[in-house]
Amino acid sequence: MLQSKKLTLALLINAALVSTAFASEQSESKGFVEDANGSVLFRTGYLTRDYKGVEPGDDTSSFAQTAIVKLDSGFTKGVVGFGAGIIGDASFKLGKNGHTGNGMIPTHSKNNADGTKDAYDHWARGGAYVKARISNTTATYGTQVLDLPVLASNTARLVPEYFTGVLVQSNEIDNLNLVAGKFTENQYSSQINSDGNELDRAVVWGAKYTFNDDLNASYYGVDVKDKLDRHYVNANYSYALANESTLTHSFSGYHTEFEAGSLSNIETLTEDKQNSIWAISSTYSKDVHNVMLAYQQNTGSLGYDYGNNADGAQSIYLPNSYLSDFIGKDEKSLGLQYNYNFKNHGLAGLNWTSAFVYGWDIDVLGNEQEGQEREFFNQVKYTVQSGFAKDASLRVRHSYYRANDSYKSIYMNDTNEWRIWLDIPVKLF
Repeated sequence: MLQSKKLTLALLINAALVSTAFASEQSESKGFVEDANGSVLFRTGYLTRDYKGVEPGDDTSSFAQTAIVKLDSGFTKGVVGFGAGIIGDASFKLGKNGHTGNGMIPTHSKNNADGTKDAYDHWARGGAYVKARISNTTATYGTQVLDLPVLASNTARLVPEYFTGVLVQSNEIDNLNLVAGKFTENQYSSQINSDGNELDRAVVWGAKYTFNDDLNASYYGVDVKDKLDRHYVNANYSYALANESTLTHSFSGYHTEFEAGSLSNIETLTEDKQNSIWAISSTYSKDVHNVMLAYQQNTGSLGYDYGNNADGAQSIYLPNSYLSDFIGKDEKSLGLQYNYNFKNHGLAGLNWTSAFVYGWDIDVLGNEQEGQEREFFNQVKYTVQSGFAKDASLRVRHSYYRANDSYKSIYMNDTNEWRIWLDIPVKLF
């Protein structure tokens, strides 16, 4: 099956290369140095989880400072352009950080007498990449941060998750973006080893087509060796209403085939299993107001399981995803989200988001009681709009999560979580 996928990808990319419909990006290259850019993101991050009904030592709290660096060259001139870059981060903890375990800070492998592990005082990670471009097709090999629905870097911690491999992106046909890649190393945000997740092989592919300004659709797939085969589809349609308002309807979903012998979140699979999860949402937007109503549902022989995938639980591009992703077996969930922009109050750059999601009808393995969960989410973010601190931002996020006894025994205890990020970007050149 993998060979047929490779052949399909090759045919798609070949068709794109010979069907150029608009100007070449490579022909507009100014040069290796002339198009280069470099930046540093200084981030102070704090994350704490107050677990209810458990020992205080099980609570987690992390506080640290990092500098995330990216140096990216342009492409050399010519029919084929070449370039290179470096991406990485250097961090140090703030305070003792005696209750880590939330994916923020790496810890030493040796346990203390009380079973806890000491956090690293300071650490650095990252790598380099090379790239080549012909016409409107770019191939990148090396350390990368991915943003694909089936293989996504977790960027919700202090530093990003890294993948090592090759990714090809093609825009040869107008309005059509094609991607294909293979990755052999995966480093979580809290790992020092560049292949801390011990990834064997993950092959990805996908396409996104924009029909017009109002309609687009996409499909992506991933084959993770000896673990799973996952597919994702998405479609979005927007149209204008009266009084300068807009309504957007979205559909998205995953179908996953899990291989026997792989480890899921709650069990070792003794046979092949599968899951389908899908969601529909409608979003109403008018001036500073944005309201989204979303319904999400799971079917299959187990819940949606990102633990089997090759990433840090980020490949869940569905609307009911906050602290919980509402992914239990047979779970149904309904979510309501409201966003308000304070620009009409003279506070451009200040946004508030509030959401409530309720999940029910969860099939809990070995328990006759159906699982239920709910989350109340709030986030305030301010981004400086001008001046010497332009684009600096402060984000404060809080989740109030509760589940019944049946579901918390296999998923997550009742939790109050705070996340605070102060980001200061600096452009080097």
